[in-house]
Amino acid sequence: MSILILIFVGLFAGILGSILGLGGGVIVTPILVLGFNLPIHYSIAAIIIAVIGTSTGSSIAYLKDDLLNIRLGMFLEIFTTIGALIGAVLTGVFAPNYLNFFFGALLIYQAYNMFQKLRGKKPDLLAVKNDKYAEYFHLNSRYFDKLNNKEVDYYVEKTLLGALIMLGAGFASGLLGIGSGSFKVFAMDSAMKVPLKPSSATSNFMMGVTAATSALIYFFNGTVRLEIVVPIVIGIVFGSTLGSRIMPKMNNKLIRQIFIPVVVLSGIQLVIKAFGVNLY
Repeated sequence: MSILILIFVGLFAGILGSILGLGGGVIVTPILVLGFNLPIHYSIAAIIIAVIGTSTGSSIAYLKDDLLNIRLGMFLEIFTTIGALIGAVLTGVFAPNYLNFFFGALLIYQAYNMFQKLRGKKPDLLAVKNDKYAEYFHLNSRYFDKLNNKEVDYYVEKTLLGALIMLGAGFASGLLGIGSGSFKVFAMDSAMKVPLKPSSATSNFMMGVTAATSALIYFFNGTVRLEIVVPIVIGIVFGSTLGSRIMPKMNNKLIRQIFIPVVVLSGIQLVIKAFGVNLY
């Protein structure tokens, strides 16, 4: 029964993570810690492996559909990695409470920004300004919109701002041990004006690259519990593959409606943690 529950948890997390470009940790963590009484470090290790499953399952489908912008993903991943290394080195130097509050507030702002787009008070249009860095690194791309049955060209704006956000996201991930999927989507969708569907697809790809690096550490320190990880990964691979089939046929409004409460929940968790309340 426990194995079946874990498979279904992974299935749900894979579907949601694939659609939104998130790792699914916001779903898996409370279930493992509160429902299965699993110590938090074992839960983190399971999530890291699960993220690889989400990324693998969804990225293959997104690559076939031309939703995945590999050049943009690898460009931003450079800054995420640098930030994560800096954060890991500076662990203990910065007060985590202030950083938890700052990054939690930033996620809540991201949700507010998306809510404004839903209400029509902020434009949800493709970028039209030329960015010399996007041109130089060939970051502009196109994708086929299955919902409207047409090719969509898009142009990346504010490349340096996006890189700076990713540097901060990597820093937070390395210092605080939090996932950065929400920040990846934030950097691409809100700052760089990349359409939401390519943002989500590219975020999934990037998370797999980041998680693959971290997974080796968890394998060697013995925190990977195969009886927990295997059923979750089985569910997540199937779920992420299913989610990658569903997402291209969804409209942006529905994706944002799902994304907003998930991001708000993540932001609130960080803000509460900043005041010394350990949720898990």
